[in-house]
Amino acid sequence: MVAVIDYDAGNIKSVEKAILTLGENVIVTRDRNEILSAERVILPGVGAFGDAMGKIHQYGLAEVIREVVGRGTPFLGICLGLQLLFESSEESEGVDGLGILPGKIVRFPDDQGLKIPHIGWNSLKLLNSGRLFAGIAEESYVYFVHSYYLQAAEPQIVTATTEYGVHVHASVEKDNVFACQFHPEKSSDVGMTILRNFLSIS
Repeated sequence: MVAVIDYDAGNIKSVEKAILTLGENVIVTRDRNEILSAERVILPGVGAFGDAMGKIHQYGLAEVIREVVGRGTPFLGICLGLQLLFESSEESEGVDGLGILPGKIVRFPDDQGLKIPHIGWNSLKLLNSGRLFAGIAEESYVYFVHSYYLQAAEPQIVTATTEYGVHVHASVEKDNVFACQFHPEKSSDVGMTILRNFLSIS
């Protein structure tokens, strides 16, 4: 069973549908016991960092997420779900993230003529033998929608990068914690392979 955490953020249905397409049982929930009993847990989401952290605290999910991670359950953050795993975001000054991984979320610079938010397909450079990318070719394209991007504090956890005016840490892996700034559930066959790889991690 895969638990998709529901904290009133968008994009949950498309993640649920993708997991079902891959033949896995999935439950969309914010129930502590259901999350803790799942074999794998996904934290998706689109929206604002501060609002999302407010909902996570409102529903008592911060400690549940930390407990899941502490138990060694495979855990995947997607888009906003990646950002929330880190310490802070320039989008919401003074709001602490979950702090499960070290690093910060910063805004794309306004002075480079970039369209913000960054919406579209970008190719990945693969690093550090990330398990999500088994069988994925270098320079494969995935789909992004974001105005802020990750600067991870530990280079060794970065498993994919992309370029959009700046160097973007697009995916990370540390122990049982995985996260993607892009949307695998919207990234065609490449994205489905990434999700299938996550579902195969024990």
